[in-house]
Amino acid sequence: MQMIKKFIVLLLFFSIGNVFAKEHQVQMLNGSAPEMFVFEPAVLNIKKGDTVTWKGDAMHNSASIKEMLPKGAKPWMGKLTNKAGEKSISVKFDIEGLYGYNCTPHAMFGMVGVIVVGDPSSNSKVAKATAKKIEKKFAAGKGRFSKYLSEVK
Repeated sequence: MQMIKKFIVLLLFFSIGNVFAKEHQVQMLNGSAPEMFVFEPAVLNIKKGDTVTWKGDAMHNSASIKEMLPKGAKPWMGKLTNKAGEKSISVKFDIEGLYGYNCTPHAMFGMVGVIVVGDPSSNSKVAKATAKKIEKKFAAGKGRFSKYLSEVK
């Protein structure tokens, strides 16, 4: 009986993180300037274990930027959709740090975003330096990545 009690306590302990995990949404906006080729929110602060789902139309996607991932984090890439019955990409974030991502077809327009999971200090310096290099190649939205990253504390 004592073993069963220990098992139940351990099971509850390890599952409690999922009980408090939240689901967040990021919308793709494609209106008139300045809401052209942007993610909203552009900077999203979440907790370890939370999930993010991107919403938008099929012309867009969400793809992690390899050089802007914390060590051990898995890259992602998937389509966005608003259509009933179709699923947009969802990513669960299990490693703390700063994540940069873009819409690959529209990255040159500065269609980028930042997700901060818990404490971003593990990779924030590298991510910020990478963003400066990337945004030099933007045809539009120059300075957008740096602006977003300046909001990260």
